[in-house]
Amino acid sequence: MIKEIWEQILKNEDTRQNLSKLRQELKGARGREAALSCMAGAEEQLIRLLKDEDAKTRKNAALLMGELGKKEFLEPLYQAYQSEQQMFVKSSYLIAIKNFDYRDYMPFFKERLDQLSKEEPAPENVKHITEEIRQLSSMIVTMDGVRMHPFTGMEETYDIILLTNRNFPEVTMEELRMLEPGAKTKIFNAGIMARVGNLNWMDKIRTYQDLLFVVKGMQTCPMDAEQAAGIIVKSDLLKFMAKSHSGKPPYYFRVEFKSRMELDKRSSFTKKLSSQIEKLSERKFINTTSNYEFEIRLIENKEGSLNVLLKLFTLKDQRFSYRKEVIPTSIKAVNAALAVKLTEKYQKEGAQVLDPFCGVGTMLIERHKAVKANTMYGVDIQEDAILKARTNTEAAKQIVHYVNRDFFEFKHDYLFDEIITDMPFRIGRKTEEEIYDLYKKFFSTAGHFLEKDGVVILYSHNGEYVKKMAAANGFVIAETYEISLKEGTYVFVLKPRQ
Repeated sequence: MIKEIWEQILKNEDTRQNLSKLRQELKGARGREAALSCMAGAEEQLIRLLKDEDAKTRKNAALLMGELGKKEFLEPLYQAYQSEQQMFVKSSYLIAIKNFDYRDYMPFFKERLDQLSKEEPAPENVKHITEEIRQLSSMIVTMDGVRMHPFTGMEETYDIILLTNRNFPEVTMEELRMLEPGAKTKIFNAGIMARVGNLNWMDKIRTYQDLLFVVKGMQTCPMDAEQAAGIIVKSDLLKFMAKSHSGKPPYYFRVEFKSRMELDKRSSFTKKLSSQIEKLSERKFINTTSNYEFEIRLIENKEGSLNVLLKLFTLKDQRFSYRKEVIPTSIKAVNAALAVKLTEKYQKEGAQVLDPFCGVGTMLIERHKAVKANTMYGVDIQEDAILKARTNTEAAKQIVHYVNRDFFEFKHDYLFDEIITDMPFRIGRKTEEEIYDLYKKFFSTAGHFLEKDGVVILYSHNGEYVKKMAAANGFVIAETYEISLKEGTYVFVLKPRQ
């Protein structure tokens, strides 16, 4: 097929369409090698299409040359980019040039970007100029690299948002008040708003999902990319970055846009906003898809405007850094930490603890971080999970005895004070019937491993099974905590019936 398409291009038959078809063929296995083989010795025939009278033919030829990646194409692409008059084509040359070593042309690209950033384009060219600026900026960042700014603002005062489990924001708020007594706090529907005098507490609170910053002057924006960019650049964002980091601009960012808007419109909005922020800030803020230092998070509100928050990637969240390995069924570390925190009053120091479905060890590790245990055992039928649990536990600097075995074949010389586990749930090949049978076997077995005054803490996706089987097997449900109604997850505290 590639040979036939190329021959038609050489004959000037449906050139534009055949260039597009050839690009599609390159996506198949060994497509690039086959195309290069067909074109060997005739590369000039492709290069000449950069001067075709049809702009879309020039565009498709440029993109094809970039995907083929022959170094002989770089200089013709650069020359064509310089001479191109149709604005909608120019960014395609840049996309193609990205595939080569273009460092010799960097002075021109920087000059061109500076020129475009200062111009006011005609309305019909705004979209195309914006895309050209975006591509130039990306190329310059790729070649020059990102100079990361160290975070130095641990002792500064901030207005923050802690995103938490919606059912238990008060748990996080109480922890924050204990660790930062001067904090002014308020619960809202997604967590906690607070003004804090420092950030020294952030790694000691394990129950929040994310830490975001409120920047003066950019709390809300209209649903308009140009207006939003103006508000963001005129806000205290530059002051915020300067007070919390060493070094000078530029700072590197990305945009996260959460909206009911259709995906393609959302993508277009994000690109336009990012380019406008770069332009209006005179590239003190530079958009990049990797190695960014902060994220501008836009969230559409009920009124149709945008709430704007900041997430810093220079400020490292080390709370769950031990979790080097996971499997598809692994519980979120913050959910494990919340489950442990909610049930802390039922845990005793120096307890003998067992996790019969331990996975990668998260529940046991979080349990020991909250209340120091004595001996901990983790059992799992999956060898891969056990190996990963050992890696994570070593990273957490803890000791857990892991056993690669089916829990229902596990034996032990003494009883445990506590069973804590994330119960298996329906995923992959597991059927609902298999999960139901597993719950039956667990409840008929668990009591044999437990001291008379012991406790069972279950994180479960199948609360109805717990409620149905607990009483029938000699357990009393002491507490129930709804973690997520949407996901159907609960934490249960069970005690043997006395």
